[in-house]
Amino acid sequence: MWDLDKYKSNIAVITESGEKVTYAEFSQHCEELRANISSRCLVFSLCRNEIGSLVGYVGFLNAKIVPLMLKSDLDEELLQSLIATYKPDFLYLPSDMKERFSDCSVFYEKLNYALLKTSYDKAYPLNDDLALLLTTSGSTGSPKLVRQSYKNIEANTASIVEYLELTETARAITTLPMNYTYGISIINTHLWVGASLVLTEKALMQKEFWQQLKAFEATSFGGVPYTYEMLNRLRFERMSLPSLRYVTQAGGKLSPELHEKFVRWAMGAGKKFIVMYGQTEATARMSYLSSEKALEKYGSMGVAIPGGKFSLIDVDGNAITQPDTVGELVYTGENVTLGYAECGEDLAKGDERGGRLETGDM
Repeated sequence: MWDLDKYKSNIAVITESGEKVTYAEFSQHCEELRANISSRCLVFSLCRNEIGSLVGYVGFLNAKIVPLMLKSDLDEELLQSLIATYKPDFLYLPSDMKERFSDCSVFYEKLNYALLKTSYDKAYPLNDDLALLLTTSGSTGSPKLVRQSYKNIEANTASIVEYLELTETARAITTLPMNYTYGISIINTHLWVGASLVLTEKALMQKEFWQQLKAFEATSFGGVPYTYEMLNRLRFERMSLPSLRYVTQAGGKLSPELHEKFVRWAMGAGKKFIVMYGQTEATARMSYLSSEKALEKYGSMGVAIPGGKFSLIDVDGNAITQPDTVGELVYTGENVTLGYAECGEDLAKGDERGGRLETGDM
């Protein structure tokens, strides 16, 4: 998925403590972890915005091991239900959580993360194209998962890199969970071009976050509508953030008033404010509003990403060609995911969507 050796001397990760990890060092961590898993299988990865968690995500995908990304503080009952439903071969989790799984054996431990072997052994076949499993935004209380392929992730990553014009000089600071499709897309794109990630568990409302952003010279961060509501209360526009180049917004519709306010802030500060639209079912992004059109079209979700296309359909599924007519938004592109999984047997399924997603949005 990523050619880590291509950028050996570049900084891949900066931790909260200020440790700088090169791509060569990061690649070595990934190799050490994957050496403990002999073949393609299912792993549950309990995520934090820490280097151990990131090593798991990247190492697993590069080794064709399929992770289900879950937040580390997931409700215990739901976690146990997911384990019983999908029967993973391994659990990969923060070291301070391993005592909760005393029935599992520790295979490997480093960077404050531990790889635990469960009692299951390839309980369900995995489709060859299956790369990654994520919960959907509306299924946090159910076993329903989105099945993403290697092609999905590569296509969406390449598109985002193109429209954001990302280069190896970029440096994003984490504001979103590693188990969330928006947060993962930021990871994917930055590692794709040899850029850097500042990993922090600090929240935007904590002064330590802003200290880290300044000290480590982050060039961007992403946020959902709630993020920008909080930033508005913090009077974000008064902050001096010289290293920041742009900020992005997705994960729901931002109010037109706040959209306009942050666009005007960005223009005045010599930065970019980029609004995007996406779903886990489309890997991550489906559209973006360029900074050049941001003021003229504030409130809009923009245009389809490179390689994607939008259309509208009526209640009968027919294409709408007349303007000012409400219809359901349909997206087509290589980033449309394979479909859902609701049980272990579903992991063997192939592509059920054929690159077409009826978004459910009107």
